[in-house]
Formats: sequence, structure tokens, C-alpha cells
Amino acid sequence: MRPMSWATRTACPAPSPDLPATARSSRLLALDAWRGLTVLLMLLANNVALGGQTPAQLQHAPFGGVTLTDLVFPWFLFCAGAALPFAGAAMRRVNLTGFARVRRLAGRAALLSLVGAFLTSVTTGRFMLGLGVLQLIALSTLLAALLEGWRVRWQALAAAVLLGAYAAFLLWVPHAAGRGVLGETAHPVQAVNAWLTPLGLRGLPSVVPTTALVLLGSLAARPLQARRASAPATLLGLGLAWSAAGYAWAASGALPLSKALWTPPYLLYAAGLGTLGLLAMFLIGDAGRLPGGARLLAPLTVPGRNALAAYVLPILVKVWVLQGLTVPWAGTPQPMQGALLTLARGQFGGFWGGWTYTLGYVLAVWLGLAWLARRGLIRKL
Repeated sequence: MRPMSWATRTACPAPSPDLPATARSSRLLALDAWRGLTVLLMLLANNVALGGQTPAQLQHAPFGGVTLTDLVFPWFLFCAGAALPFAGAAMRRVNLTGFARVRRLAGRAALLSLVGAFLTSVTTGRFMLGLGVLQLIALSTLLAALLEGWRVRWQALAAAVLLGAYAAFLLWVPHAAGRGVLGETAHPVQAVNAWLTPLGLRGLPSVVPTTALVLLGSLAARPLQARRASAPATLLGLGLAWSAAGYAWAASGALPLSKALWTPPYLLYAAGLGTLGLLAMFLIGDAGRLPGGARLLAPLTVPGRNALAAYVLPILVKVWVLQGLTVPWAGTPQPMQGALLTLARGQFGGFWGGWTYTLGYVLAVWLGLAWLARRGLIRKL
């Protein structure tokens, strides 16, 4: 997702003779495409209008389970991490190191947090500086970016320590329901958040596991940034190992798969699937193994290269236009969103009318992003 990545340009090392020409471009198409697919899944899941007929995969799973919808946010964070090796190489190329580098990273994180606070304030109708989606992305990405220059083994160790420490916190810290008890409404995170809420810092514990996830994304992308011929095999191994480890950890009963708690098994499972998704995009678009692969992925790169706008603008349009403007189109004055949905259902029935509205919304956002891209209006943080 572009809002959580600082750049996706490589450091332009000498091209490896083992990789095809399409893999030597200055941009990793796979990352743009995988980020773009994640953006489209977010738009789909957040705007589905099927009521009781909504497919299970487009809803959040009950506690202890995972659906496609539950994987969208961790894949954003994974993409944020995958962009870090490229951003780090770009900074080193212009000799941006030391305090100047830290200042640049901190400034970008602060700006992204302010955008997140603005969105939270708009959607709630009151000024808020809490930890929303963009703020969590900004903090976890900042912490992981500070470790970007570390060797692979030390980055992997840092991710393992963060996941292990958070697992110990979930299992050993006592709370109202008892030590080791993890339920949808009873867990240590809830107790800590109760202390942090008056400070506007509710959700701060989530920075620990999400930073680990961003680091895993960075580790997955490093072979691609280094343009190693063994990169596909490495990504395949990592993807299978992480997803299997996460699933097995949850199956053991020690910790559940839970988006609400950001449990380590859930993050490993999401990181493994994210790695396999990135690999699939690389094989299609960058490795030159599928004729016309780059053209095939082009629609996905439209939201992938401008994901900050793809996240921010639809929220503003929904709040200020679709929900904020009243129109008489459906016979009675009502918000534009309700009127469009009423017209679609009246024309095509409840089920297909709901799909018409949902997919029409996603298409409208994509067309808007394509218009911005044609004019070079791409905002990156």
C-alpha cells in the first residue's frame, strides 16, 4: 500500500545476468500490483452492500478465525515492509544517512499520522488524535525503517523477539478474566487499552506485533531488491514456512488466529500468504515468464502506485458526498449513498443490485485513480 511505503524504487545496482530484462527495471512491478490488489480488496470489503447475503470471505471472521477480509490490513503492513529495502537503497544512493535519515523518516511518519488524525476527525465528526489505521501504519513502519540497514539475521531476530514478547504478554499478563485467558472481550490488550484510552493512545500495544509484520515484509522483499536469481525460491520457502508456522501455532491451541488481538500466529499466517502473493505477482510481471504479464498487472498498479489517495479520497467522498448530500433520486429525499443503492436494487433486485452498487463504487474509485495517474497526481509519503 503506498500510504505505508516511502518509495518503491530500487538502488539500481548492476543488473544480474541471471535475471531477465523485465526484472531489471527501476521499479518492482510486483509490489505495486500486490499493493494495488490489496487496495481493491479493501474497497470491496468496506463497501459491500449485500446485507445478509454478504459472502463469508467479505466479512470479518468470528474470534479465532480468518477470512480474506481479515488479511487486508496485514497485507497493507506487509507491503509497507516490502518497500523498505528499496527506500533504504534510495536513501543510501543520495547519501542520506545518520540523523538526516532519521529526521526524514520521522517527518514522514508524523505527516502520515496527521493525515490519519484528519480522517478520524472527519469520520467521527469531532477532533481526534487517537491511533487510527494510518497512525498505526506510520508508527510500525517508522520503527521497522530504523532497522532497515541491519543484516538479514538481525532483522529476523528483531521480528522474532517482538512476536515472542507479544505472545508472552498475551499469555502471561494477568487481567480481569484471568492469566492466559483470551477471548473476544477478555484479554490483556483490553486492560492496557483501558489505561491508554484517556490519553488518546488506545491501540498502542498493537505497534509491537505490527512492527514485526513490517519487518517480515522487508525480509521477504530483500531478495527481490538485491535481484538475486534465487529470489523466487527464497520467497516460496518463506511464504510456505511462515504461513504453515502461523497455522500450526494456532492449531496447537496456544494462541488463536485473531485480527482483533494481532496475535503472532495470525501475523505469521498473513505474512506467509502475503509473501506468496508477492511472489505470484513477481512471476507474472517482473520475471518475464508470462508474455504480456506487465500489461496483465497494469490495472492493479493504478491503485498500487497511488494507494494513499486510494485510501483517503474514498473516505472523504463517502462522508462528505455520499453520506453528506441529500438527493431526491429514489422518490424521497435521502443521502446519496442510500439513493444509489435503492435505485440499483429497484432495477436489478436486492442481490444483484447490491453487487451493482458495490462493484460500481470500486470501479468509480479505480477510474478516479486512473485519471489522477494520467496527470501525474500521485502522492507518496
